[in-house]
Amino acid sequence: MKRLSSDPHPADGDPLAIGVPRPLADARASIVSCERCIRLRTYCQRVALEKKRAHRLDTYWGKPVPGFGDPDARVLVVGLAPAAHGANRTGRGFTGDGSGDFLMSALHHIGFANIPTSRTADDGLRLTDAYIVSAVRCAPPDNKPRPEEITRCLDHLEAEVAQLPRVRVVVALGKIAFDAWLQLQRRRTTVPSPRPQFGHGVVTRMGHAATQPTLVGCYHPSRQNTNTGRLTARMMEDVFRKARQLSLREPQPRSRRL
Repeated sequence: MKRLSSDPHPADGDPLAIGVPRPLADARASIVSCERCIRLRTYCQRVALEKKRAHRLDTYWGKPVPGFGDPDARVLVVGLAPAAHGANRTGRGFTGDGSGDFLMSALHHIGFANIPTSRTADDGLRLTDAYIVSAVRCAPPDNKPRPEEITRCLDHLEAEVAQLPRVRVVVALGKIAFDAWLQLQRRRTTVPSPRPQFGHGVVTRMGHAATQPTLVGCYHPSRQNTNTGRLTARMMEDVFRKARQLSLREPQPRSRRL
C-alpha cells in the first residue's frame, strides 16, 4: 500500500505534492528547499520580487521547481529549466508561458494530458502516463545554466526518477536536457559508444531495456523554435506519438522506487 503525502510535511508549501507517494513527496521537498546554487537562487528571488508588469499582482513561487505528473508514468519528459516568469512564477514546470501551452497541446493531442493548456498550478491539468521534470530546477539568467549548476542538479533528477519505477521512455526537450540525461546515466550505469547525439525525433536505445529507458530527442518548445517553424505542433505530436508506442513495447523496467 502506498503511503501518501497527506500528513504535515516539509513540502507543505508545494501543493502538487499532496496525494503523491511519500518517497516522491520527500524528493520534491528536497528540491523545493535546495540552496546549492547561489547564483540561481539569487536570480529567482530577485525576479520574484521585481516581477513582470503583466504579472505584477501575482505572488511568485520563486523557489526550485519539482516535477509533476503521474507517479506511474511510462513516459518521462525532461526539459531545460523553469522560465523566469513561467514556472518560477507558478511553481509548476511548463506552466504560465507559451512553451507550456505548446507542450501541453501536444500531450493532450496524444492523450497524456486532460487539457491542452498549462496556465496555473491549480488549472485542473492532469497528466496520465507522463511525468515532467527539468534538468535544472531554478530559472537561470538568460535561460543558460552553467555546467556546474547542471551537475549539482543531477542529484535531484536522480532522486525524483528513482521514485518513478515504470518509466520506459525519456523524451528530452533540447540538447541540454538530452546531455543532462546522458550525464545521469553515466552515474548510474553505462552510456552507449559512440556517445549518442541529440536530434529531433532520434531514438536511442540506451542498453539493457530492463534498467535503462529508451531516449528520444525533441526540439525544445521555446518561442525561438516555435515562432520560426523549427518546431511545429505536428513535429512535437509525432515525437510523443512515437514515445507512447515505444512505452507500450519496451520491457517493464525493474522497480527502483524505494
